[in-house]
Amino acid sequence: MREAPVLRVAVGVRDLAGVRFAISPLWEVVASVRALRSPEAFPAHQLWRDQVAPRLAGVDWRLLADLVPVPTVVIPGFVCPAPPATLPALETELAALVATPPDLVRAGLAELPPARSPRLAALHDDPTAGLAHLASVIDDYAAVAIAPYWPRMRALLEREIMVAAGRMATDGLRGLLDGIDRHVSWDDGTLRVDHLTRAGAVDLGGRGLVLVPSVFAGARVWSNLTERPAQPLLRYPAGAVGTLWERSAAPPSAALARVLGRTRAALLHELAVPASTTELARRRGLSAGTVSHHLTALRDAGLVGTHRAGRFLLYARTGSGEALIGGAGPG
Repeated sequence: MREAPVLRVAVGVRDLAGVRFAISPLWEVVASVRALRSPEAFPAHQLWRDQVAPRLAGVDWRLLADLVPVPTVVIPGFVCPAPPATLPALETELAALVATPPDLVRAGLAELPPARSPRLAALHDDPTAGLAHLASVIDDYAAVAIAPYWPRMRALLEREIMVAAGRMATDGLRGLLDGIDRHVSWDDGTLRVDHLTRAGAVDLGGRGLVLVPSVFAGARVWSNLTERPAQPLLRYPAGAVGTLWERSAAPPSAALARVLGRTRAALLHELAVPASTTELARRRGLSAGTVSHHLTALRDAGLVGTHRAGRFLLYARTGSGEALIGGAGPG
């Protein structure tokens, strides 16, 4: 069996001083396309995919799909540049996307398979107009596929950063970089990355390094460590991503049911994953009107919130709702 390509990255003192963490909503949008197009490679995201795919029926996201070919060997760097802050808004990252110089767009498109769709051809011919259209496509896709789940995704990614920061406090930067992912190791000033496609030696040259934990990274790390003058970054899989979409088979606790009532406790329990009134009514065998009445009461109490995804109004637990579920004992 042929060994995976290996990148050996020289990390200097200035680079170590510039190591930082970030979360990228734009990357999660782009990377999630792979989970939709290659379901067999992303079994942990099956429940998410089952919910999102029907809602995307009314969204034209073909240009975004064209930029994430399957199997995915490369994603053009201009599609998801390094996040400019620790937790930028999607709008901020899209503004950076739209401002990409035309020559970088065309260089990125040249890395994709040679047979271009009409949509990619239009982006190549007029990058300025094409990027504005791409930003609109991403925004529409994200409203359905990512935004309803973003509070939970963000909480998991923030927890991942906290764990990594704790490791760095205990074991130093060497311990952090050596333990961040099984495809990454540290040895005497060199960061070794078992890469999907690229090999060789790279020097960060004092540009620093952005570490980006990801929900939709899949089983491998992603990097732009060979690209200049881009901000070097390393995207790696966050832990326990399957728990984002799980619905526990266990019933809500009796103690919680005594406080909220059996139906409201059950609905709050169901909202481990955002859902519509219709979905909840089907799951619980109730009328949509009954579910709506109880959800309104839970929302008024601050335990659930709403988010519109296209024509769907989705309910999700708030932080208070999560805390209540997590603190309720079985009795």
